[in-house]
Amino acid sequence: MDESTRTNAKVWHLLAHDGTAIERLSRALNLPPIVAQLLLNRNLGEQAQAERFLSCPLTGLLEPETLPGVDLAVERILAAIADKKKICVYGDYDVDGVTATAIMLTCLKLLQANVDFHVPHRLEDGYGLSKDTLGKLAESGVNLVITVDCGVASLEEAEEAHRLGMELIITDHHEPKETLPRAAAIVHPRLPGTSYPFGQLAGSGVAFKVAWALCKKSCGSAKVTPELREFLLDGILFTSMGTIADVVPLFEENRIFVRHGLARMKTKPPIGLQALLRSAKVEGKSSLGAFDVGFALAPRINAAGRLGTARLAVELLTTVNVGRANIIADYLEHQNSERQTIERQILKQAREQAAQNLSAPAFVLASAEWHPGLIGIVASRLVDQFARPVLMIALRDGHPHGQGSGRSVPNFRLHEALQTCDADLIGHGGHAAAAGFRILPEKIDAFRDNFCAVVANQFGKEPIAHRLTIDAEIPLSAMTLGLMQAMDKLEPYGAGNPAPLLLSDRLQIVGEPRKVGAGERHVSFKVRQGNKELKAIAFGMADRLPDLMSQAGQCCLVYTPRWNEWQGYKSVDLEIKDFQPGPVARLG
Repeated sequence: MDESTRTNAKVWHLLAHDGTAIERLSRALNLPPIVAQLLLNRNLGEQAQAERFLSCPLTGLLEPETLPGVDLAVERILAAIADKKKICVYGDYDVDGVTATAIMLTCLKLLQANVDFHVPHRLEDGYGLSKDTLGKLAESGVNLVITVDCGVASLEEAEEAHRLGMELIITDHHEPKETLPRAAAIVHPRLPGTSYPFGQLAGSGVAFKVAWALCKKSCGSAKVTPELREFLLDGILFTSMGTIADVVPLFEENRIFVRHGLARMKTKPPIGLQALLRSAKVEGKSSLGAFDVGFALAPRINAAGRLGTARLAVELLTTVNVGRANIIADYLEHQNSERQTIERQILKQAREQAAQNLSAPAFVLASAEWHPGLIGIVASRLVDQFARPVLMIALRDGHPHGQGSGRSVPNFRLHEALQTCDADLIGHGGHAAAAGFRILPEKIDAFRDNFCAVVANQFGKEPIAHRLTIDAEIPLSAMTLGLMQAMDKLEPYGAGNPAPLLLSDRLQIVGEPRKVGAGERHVSFKVRQGNKELKAIAFGMADRLPDLMSQAGQCCLVYTPRWNEWQGYKSVDLEIKDFQPGPVARLG
């Protein structure tokens, strides 16, 4: 990337700290002061509150029957099983949808249901319920459709299911419309007129709650059979994966799911997941965490749905055949490698388009060479680089309309902006941070003008400054194995509980940094402060290497510490989020 595509520098904001509060919490919890400060930064300053957060007991999960709609859904599902009706679990092609499908499908099979599943093809079917697919399911004799991770906004499709004589049960976590779809039961943590205490469950979390309630009801008590208990523990594992991948807030019930699901993943992963862990080269890691799910496992599961069909991913998570699991895992590995190659090509082309209009308050980019399953990932990378909303449109030969995907910046509600531009679009959906849409090619220029006007009206015409919120400034000597082990108590990290961002000033780069990774996009180097020396990796920053070395290798770094394991030996590496050459010069 040349200077013409460089963006405004990130504004570093170091959070204030209260020494008295830090010392009090540190003593009460017997934790290092830095960890106490991290808890305070996350508004966990009261001892009892912090202890609950750190202990995260499995008993903290709310009983499944308290989730709105569960009782009615369970009643209808068990009646369908008893009547030997044909059931179809209707899922989605992303990780949350795949894991939710695996949970529901496995549960119903264990309960002796006549059940199969359907996950849409991303390119042919699109997201959510499809009238055409419902028609095919009806023709095949399906009596009951159970949605997971979709359906709550599918009003017309629900009417079609009713017209076709199929019963519909919806389990979802997406935003409902003003009118709810016609269904025998709707299970949703934010169902209008209800007051479930935690409304941020992922689709997999909702599916798990229904499956848990089904197990209890079929056993006639809270204590289920050993077989169903093992299934539920695997279900928590799958829920943790969907929860991490869907970037829902990792606190309260979601934190419990992820903490205990990751523990299950380390100790007793199902056959398919064992194969996936092996192919992703994270098998046997003692510090397997949310980072590994988000950046190693989830992309491989997503690759199936992005480049083809997610059916294989569901099969991987539900198979009991070791040979078949290894075959699918190896195929997903190949798909993921292909995805990375195509993604790099799209990113290069999109950057070149963006560079032609760097003064725009937002980017609306389009090409006939882009894969519609990958433009959302690329849009996220461009948002991080250019600090403004990015919409990307894939135009495909033989298709009358383009398929778009967008990512937003903080405090800009993307789905509302698309609603403002509704006249330019065939259809759209999503939420504040991410959205999808369809558009006729001849409408793109007008849509670009209108969308940029909406963004400029809120933020002005200047790019939005990146703001990097830093938890604490520490000397490099403080970054010890003991501190890392103490910080591990804050895991799992994710939305609502971000990984610690730390600042170390006046460091010296040791030796020559190396460009590494596919396309040499990353930079690996060592830094020293006094007698302490650590390895660092800066992902996607190879283009900034001259800047990094511009002060004879003197620099300050903002980073997240990560465990590095090699042949049984553990060390601490620094994952660089930003840097400044020389001493700290900018703090906002």
